[in-house]
Amino acid sequence: QVQLVESGGGSVQPGGSLRLSCAASGLTFYTSPIAWFRQVPGKEREGVSCISGSGLTANYARFVKGRFTISRDNAKNTVYLQMNSLEPEDTAVYHCATGPDACRDQYTYWGRGTQVTVSS
Repeated sequence: QVQLVESGGGSVQPGGSLRLSCAASGLTFYTSPIAWFRQVPGKEREGVSCISGSGLTANYARFVKGRFTISRDNAKNTVYLQMNSLEPEDTAVYHCATGPDACRDQYTYWGRGTQVTVSS
């Protein structure tokens, strides 16, 4: 059974930083692409970033604008999303997800998410 558990969310002021973690189990982690997407109530979810199983390839949504960095530690079955220069528009629930087409915004499994709130 695939499980993804996010952590690291919180409340920060604009310009602040957070590091989100996604702990995975029940899958062959080192071959699994992992994505982060975010969702605001009443809006469609939007992909944030994705990393290949090897960690050699990563991509980002345009709105990230160099502020976020995705990484993974295959020894710990964990993916990270370092978020810097946070803006109020980044406020959302952030989920990690996986599946064969996770880097095409098509997710088979996802976690419950962690809330990120950016406010002064």
